[in-house]
Amino acid sequence: MAPLKVIGAGFGRTGTNSLKEALNILGYTTHHMEELMLNPNSEPHLFTEAYFHPEKADFDRIYQGFDAAVDWPTAAFYEPLMKKYPEAKVILSVRDAEGWYKSASNTIFKNVDGLPEGTPEHRVRAVEMAKTVLCNGYFNGVESIKDKDYMVKRFNENTEEVKRKVPADRLLVFEVGEGWDRLCEFLGKPIPDVPYPNTNSTKEFTERKLFGKQDKE
Repeated sequence: MAPLKVIGAGFGRTGTNSLKEALNILGYTTHHMEELMLNPNSEPHLFTEAYFHPEKADFDRIYQGFDAAVDWPTAAFYEPLMKKYPEAKVILSVRDAEGWYKSASNTIFKNVDGLPEGTPEHRVRAVEMAKTVLCNGYFNGVESIKDKDYMVKRFNENTEEVKRKVPADRLLVFEVGEGWDRLCEFLGKPIPDVPYPNTNSTKEFTERKLFGKQDKE
């Protein structure tokens, strides 16, 4: 697989699952946090190592088999990834900050204090990585996740930071619900003859039961 061609700089719960599906429809093979949660053979510790020892980060190994990556933890590494893959384009997925926090609080932030008994070990590893890289690294500790004002502020800061640091010709600021047009224009792809994906709503996320005992994926 070629080096990363698309790097997602947007937080989780900004339409990243739909974006992943859209990129796959466009011909990419896209990494997402789901890969770490659903694949028992995933290696989330590599992201932890990249966080603690950025000079030794092995992004080619981390993204082996993928040529696009969105969602967390990728978004926390968008700067070194931009340098590693200078031809890659960056997509900043965004939405209303308060709506983002509400969605995240009802889904991905629900288990930061502890996972239900019976959660598969590979998912435990993925969540522990996220707590290290994101909660303790990107935010201000696990407790900060519960501080709405802080998290909304951090969300908006990230949006402005990415706009400032990514060259305009490499960046697409992509609003949730936009659809195909600007995405395809940015990537130089024809518009597919299928609707833009709309996946992983709060209801769908909850119904999938990613935490706790799992007999089937």
